[in-house]
Amino acid sequence: MTSDPNLWTDASKAQKLMSEKTNLETALSNYQQMSAKLSDNLEMAELYEDDEDIQNQIYAELELLKKDSERLKLEALLSGEADHNDAYLEIHAGSGGTEAQDWAEMLLRMYTRWAEKHHYKVEYEEETAGDVAGLKSATIRIIGYNAYGFLKSESGVHRLVRISPFDSASRRHTSFASVNIYPVIDDDIKIEINEADCRIDTYRASGAGGQHINKTDSAVRITHIPTGIVVQSQNQRSQFQNRDTAWKMLKARLYDLELKKRSDAEQLKRDTQGDNGWGYQIRSYVLQPYRLIKDLRTNVETSDDKAVLDGDIDLFLSAYLAHHSSNNEES
Repeated sequence: MTSDPNLWTDASKAQKLMSEKTNLETALSNYQQMSAKLSDNLEMAELYEDDEDIQNQIYAELELLKKDSERLKLEALLSGEADHNDAYLEIHAGSGGTEAQDWAEMLLRMYTRWAEKHHYKVEYEEETAGDVAGLKSATIRIIGYNAYGFLKSESGVHRLVRISPFDSASRRHTSFASVNIYPVIDDDIKIEINEADCRIDTYRASGAGGQHINKTDSAVRITHIPTGIVVQSQNQRSQFQNRDTAWKMLKARLYDLELKKRSDAEQLKRDTQGDNGWGYQIRSYVLQPYRLIKDLRTNVETSDDKAVLDGDIDLFLSAYLAHHSSNNEES
């Protein structure tokens, strides 16, 4: 394989500069609009200081502005080469059979709910059903501005502690699932893959059911032998389309590997993920005997497990971005 993300044509350089210009103009426009809304609300508050209904409306508007400003603050921290891109998100159940496979499905729901709340589009690329319940693995593409930048910190092993719904004795179980995030790359980035280094398999698509799974005979799996990277696609009815998607996913994985090799911080994150089990977790989700979800890198925690598992994970994403940005400034 020959890969060099820095091989840009003049046209792609111009396209990248135009994209950066558009992003800066959008950021400036957002700031100006928020500043104008703040001024308008402050003026209204002074004019109608004795009108309780209008004051309540102003308070609600300011709360919305606060949320918008917090999101823009986070976006300002996204300065990585691929942060503005779409993202591929992979989930793999750890050892533990049905327990771990059910946990993998819970995580998939958590991330799809997060994407929906942020108005991102979700496309299912691959889903392998568990033996009894849940999922052995799944790959989705999250489409939207800054999707990779926000989610890149989620790569790692996620640990769940709960009373098992599959245990007739109602015992507490610990389950693991790994999450991998990598960016969808632009076609102009040159990643050359030697097809002789790859093994291509086709198989019958299978999944947990639902409209997003097409049960066909056209699923494609590509194994990149030098790196051991495996990608698979089964969402399309055509084997040709699935093959094309799988090649794009492989290019994205190899590009992500190149990015991490050039970054000591990213390399450390990849090294510490390790095996899908004890000692390598990035986040712990304890549902019994007490309720506590804690990020083990930033020490941010919450007892609102229902909200988190329903997609409210921004507190963890923002804490990591702020922590990561602070560490970069110190170094």
